[in-house]
Amino acid sequence: MEKVAEILVEASAAAVEPRFRALATGEVMEKAPGELVTVADREAEQLITRRLRELLPVPVVGEEAVSADPDLARALGSEPAVWLVDPIDGTGNFVAGRPEFAVMAALVRDGRTVAAWIWQPVSGTAYAAELGSGAWRDGQRLHREASADLPEKWHGLLKSRFLDPATHHQLQARARAFGRLEEGLRSAGMEYPLLADGGLDFILYWRTLPWDHAPGSLLVSEAGGVSARLDGTPYRPEPPGCEDGLLVAADPAMWERARDILLGQAG
Repeated sequence: MEKVAEILVEASAAAVEPRFRALATGEVMEKAPGELVTVADREAEQLITRRLRELLPVPVVGEEAVSADPDLARALGSEPAVWLVDPIDGTGNFVAGRPEFAVMAALVRDGRTVAAWIWQPVSGTAYAAELGSGAWRDGQRLHREASADLPEKWHGLLKSRFLDPATHHQLQARARAFGRLEEGLRSAGMEYPLLADGGLDFILYWRTLPWDHAPGSLLVSEAGGVSARLDGTPYRPEPPGCEDGLLVAADPAMWERARDILLGQAG
């Protein structure tokens, strides 16, 4: 666990942090409409990939590698063990000079995330989780306390960017039952830890790219929360395009109540 954390910190120091608020002309590209990538993303992923393979020689499914060759993501369903890497989660924030970005990795065995790491360079905060063993922030054990019983006291995020207009309208109307609802920080590597730390009560994501959600889902689950599809199936990382919709909450009772409200099934 400690070695992977060191790899992320060192790659961030070498490739990411020197370019924060210092990106040169030509160092930011658009890899798809509305999707940015920088030389820092690519260099950090190359560094992390090489070091992870030295640690455990299994396929590495990195965000930027999959952008170049989508077939690489199939390893999540065909290989017994796979590394997942997101070299900069929140690239748009990074490009804009905002501090909400993270460097993340996860280890997947037989389709389940068994270990996860999140490094937040600006604050210098490290999160880690191991299946069945717990979650930690800077080496301190995390345990998410249950939230208030009343939905009108809950603070949640509704990640609506990839929702169709009709679904978005329905969810916004139902979400009036909650006390405070926001769009989020544009970085799963910031949002999941915020929930694990007690700063949020629930998050509804729609698009669920594996490198975005495997690390944080394990962190929240090991801290006592829940990360599951809307039918109640526990989250498992899948190749892009397999399934949409993921609700993350502070505890099982909140997950059930929030899901019922968002789906219009609350009594």
